Amino acid sequence: MGRSATFIIEGMHCGACTGRVERILTAQSGVTSAAANLVARSAKVEFSSPATAEGLARALASGGYPVAEASTRLTVEGMTCASCTGRVERALTVTPGVISANVNLATNTATVTYAAGSVAPTELAAAVTAAGYPAQVLSAAEPPPTADRQADEAKRLRHAFALAAALTLPVFVLAMGTHMVAGFHHWVMETLGERTSWIIQFVLTTLVLAGPGRVFLRLGIPALLRGAPEMNSLVALGSLAAYVYSAVVVLAPALLPEGAREVYFEAAAVIITLILLGRWLEARARGRAGEAISRLVGLRPETAQVERASGVVTLPVDELAAGDIVRLAPGERVAVDGVITDGHGWIDEAMLTGEPAPVEKTPGASVTGGTVNGAAALAFRVTATGSDTVLARIIALVSEAQGGKLPVQALVDKVTRVFVPVVMALSLLTFVLWMAFGEGLTPALVAAISVMIIACPCAMGLATPVSILVGTGRGAELGLLFRRGDALQRLSEARLVAFDKTGTLTEGHPALTDLIAAPGQNETEALRLAAGAEARSEHPLAAAIMAAAAERGLDAPTALAVHALPGKGLTATVEGRALVLGNARAMTEAGVDITPLSAKAETLAAAGKTPVWLALDGQLAALMALSDPIKPGARATIDALHAAGLKVAMISGDTVATARAVGRDLGIDHVIAGVLPEGKVDAIEKLKAEGIVAFVGDGINDAPALAAADVGLAIGTGTDVAIEAAEVVLMQGDPQGVGRAVALSRATMRNIRQNLFWAFAYNAALIPVAMGVLVPFGGTGLSPMLAAGAMAFSSVFVVTNALRLRRAAG
Repeated sequence: MGRSATFIIEGMHCGACTGRVERILTAQSGVTSAAANLVARSAKVEFSSPATAEGLARALASGGYPVAEASTRLTVEGMTCASCTGRVERALTVTPGVISANVNLATNTATVTYAAGSVAPTELAAAVTAAGYPAQVLSAAEPPPTADRQADEAKRLRHAFALAAALTLPVFVLAMGTHMVAGFHHWVMETLGERTSWIIQFVLTTLVLAGPGRVFLRLGIPALLRGAPEMNSLVALGSLAAYVYSAVVVLAPALLPEGAREVYFEAAAVIITLILLGRWLEARARGRAGEAISRLVGLRPETAQVERASGVVTLPVDELAAGDIVRLAPGERVAVDGVITDGHGWIDEAMLTGEPAPVEKTPGASVTGGTVNGAAALAFRVTATGSDTVLARIIALVSEAQGGKLPVQALVDKVTRVFVPVVMALSLLTFVLWMAFGEGLTPALVAAISVMIIACPCAMGLATPVSILVGTGRGAELGLLFRRGDALQRLSEARLVAFDKTGTLTEGHPALTDLIAAPGQNETEALRLAAGAEARSEHPLAAAIMAAAAERGLDAPTALAVHALPGKGLTATVEGRALVLGNARAMTEAGVDITPLSAKAETLAAAGKTPVWLALDGQLAALMALSDPIKPGARATIDALHAAGLKVAMISGDTVATARAVGRDLGIDHVIAGVLPEGKVDAIEKLKAEGIVAFVGDGINDAPALAAADVGLAIGTGTDVAIEAAEVVLMQGDPQGVGRAVALSRATMRNIRQNLFWAFAYNAALIPVAMGVLVPFGGTGLSPMLAAGAMAFSSVFVVTNALRLRRAAG
């Protein structure tokens, strides 16, 4: 079937460009015509299989003319199995201009990427609706209402199941009680009679199909008539076959041989009831799987106390604007992002970072919407609202990741595309074979129905997305944001994790790590006087000495006659004493003997620290060492990664001695030092010889390396540029989040493999059993009721197994 697409190409600037664009397109197999328009910056292309819009867009990008893309999300109703998702995807991908479509059964959403300007989102929704699945456009800032929708669906299915069960129970008792309870058959014959019993079963089963079972007929029969059968079609066909055959026995028995006049109303009714039970349990479980988004949305308060000229007023959070001053009462949840303007207190940011300890807030400190104020009254100035807040971005990231499709899903898509038609063919083949081997009409029909009912594409369709849904939700609870679902798979396959040093494994700023007093000197007094001299200095190391003095509660005295010694240190007069502070050269020029502590200085330098000497009145007073201290969780992180079988590398712009000292202290396998920002990409490429590489960084200079790595992990306390370049965001500044991210990704992929094995093994094993392969070996066929129970259990098993991820990486 021929298709067309119009691409917006901003990179065309002259007639030669249009010619190149046309040649690129016409060179693709399946393209029949291509016309580029320089004025409109567009290209219209006509094509058919094997060409695809996605492939054409890739070809143009490879040729230097990337297509302007847009994306939208749709909520899709009526999807019940993997066959449904495949049909929705095909309905979208055949729409002119659509580059790719990703449909998620667990969230009932579709993410569509299309050539900008070629199609409207409402047209995409209309295309899906026309395929039999009502769809609506979901706004960019709006998360899919997964848990709420599943709760509503679970409530509806519970009512439907209860009604179906009430109607089915008498049918089951009348039909099966005669086989299970001695004397029951005679009692029915004497009181009701066989025909009356059959009529009661007929009426009740009719009510089951027309009432709670109508959903299967309403969705399944139209899909069958469109030539696109899915799970509902199998249920509809199976239950209708049993029902219609039994109805003929009751209403027109002369149409059937006397030996074939048996009714199977209980099969039709129990099939509907058990599948409704399975879908109810599945909806409940899927609702729990999607609770992460609902909990995040629930963190947003409805109102806030805002200062106005007339006083403090209560306003809806949606009406807040940047610059507003918001009053925050003790225990109140922060409405939006802002900066503290008044007050001093502690705020619980566990929802943001996963870190249970409250964070101190003073004027100038930032606050994040959704966090909880402690016991102090605070005020803050609004800096971001709506979709610009950190909480809204987190919700958007989690929603996007949960809607993602992993590479492992490709096999499932290929199977489910033909699964239902193949099952229907096997059902027909079963009927023909049973008749051919002389088993009779009734057993042949029962076997054919069992094949249709036991097949379960639902489990295959849910196996991957429901695990992603729970895994990424669990990540959000742990302060791990997977920006794309496929990052889970790549991170689980990583063989080496490379870290940036400064700000990732270390604190990112110098600190006083050692203070050794010379013989006969007092280290506290030495630090106090040094801080007084450094108070007038702008050297980066000066802040570290002053901070160390402040931590000890020392008041820095006023220094006079401060004189900088470029490349060496400074001299000053503090409280009447002549002070020299600096490196060994400064001491030598001042005639100060540093021999008593020179051995310790060499040891500190070998450890990657910077020795700083202090002399008072011409005598050595103290030796200090400054370095960028290692973060508290860094060693545990490296140990955890080693325990997981991963190699660890560190890439740093520091000197070889400093980098090696840190690497030695942490037990890092590969240390690459003296690397400029642009050199980090080359280092990453070389490390890829070890296998899939994950890179962890936090700064602007890490963005290229984060993008170059197979998986980029950004420390959430880092820059926005780094976070945008990464695929996983660690909301804590603690590098231990890397180990948790790896553990969670591996647990999620292990869970997906378990689900896929179950889904495929279930169908591969039980469909042949339903067909009767065990009959020649003394076995029997499979009852449609047992088939329905097995099919319902299959989906519930997959979702329940995925829910175990809610305790992963804890």
